[in-house]
Amino acid sequence: MDPSQDFGRQRQAWALSPDERRAWDEDGFFIRTRVFSQHELAALRAAAERVAERAQDAVRTCRETYQIDGNRYCEAAGATIQLEHRPGSGTIRVIEPFHHLEPVLEVLIDDPRLVEPMRDLVGCERVSLFTDKLNFKRPREGSRFRWHQDTPYWVHFAPRHIDQLPNVMLALDDATERNGCLRIIAGSHRGGLLPGCQGEERLAPLFTDPGCFDASREKAAEMPAGSLLFFSPHSVHGSAPNESDQPRRALLFTYQPGGERMFKRDGIRDAGRVASVREAADVGDHVADLRVGE
Repeated sequence: MDPSQDFGRQRQAWALSPDERRAWDEDGFFIRTRVFSQHELAALRAAAERVAERAQDAVRTCRETYQIDGNRYCEAAGATIQLEHRPGSGTIRVIEPFHHLEPVLEVLIDDPRLVEPMRDLVGCERVSLFTDKLNFKRPREGSRFRWHQDTPYWVHFAPRHIDQLPNVMLALDDATERNGCLRIIAGSHRGGLLPGCQGEERLAPLFTDPGCFDASREKAAEMPAGSLLFFSPHSVHGSAPNESDQPRRALLFTYQPGGERMFKRDGIRDAGRVASVREAADVGDHVADLRVGE
């Protein structure tokens, strides 16, 4: 088959539909269900846990640790590692970025199921990675995340293209209200960058002032494992604690116009090379053993 024909078919297969474009414009998000197979999910979950183990090893020997408003962080392995809020907990909550720690997960950056919709949402033929996060909500421990937008975290780094930083979240587990699924305020993205909260906490300005959005438009982004949630960086979102016995793990990727520098790593990581998780899943356990802390 002519490679150009194959590429064209991928573009057509994964491009936004009119209904998805309408949902994006009106609500600021949409979901594609069961995009990844059970075989792929098994490989991705195993890879995510390998990253967690490497990060856990890094935390034990981390020399650069700090607290902000009681939240504990560690800078190690080329990532910011956030721990759970419960005093004394060593459970990892977030790793940002993570793609450099696991080749099976890095392949996702170029997967057409993510890249092709992102070309439409970014509005550029050439797109690149802005940042990536691995989120863990462990059973009975995963904590809540207050209402916020992503743009206050990023506006000083990428002021010229702050509106071109769409997110995609791949659910590694079923996401339900019981295990703390993401919740989004539909239509809140249309307000752009909203005012933050007031108070003595250092992080308060990064959380969205509840008087600046319509809480009655809250939507629970429940979805089965393997689904993709696309949402705007301006969308107000948050999540409740995981009160279930089931984990909620998720991979998040934020894209931007091509040729732009990544948020937390030096360099540019253009996306869109022809690749697939399917190609990496069978060899994932045999890739080079990356050393945490390099």
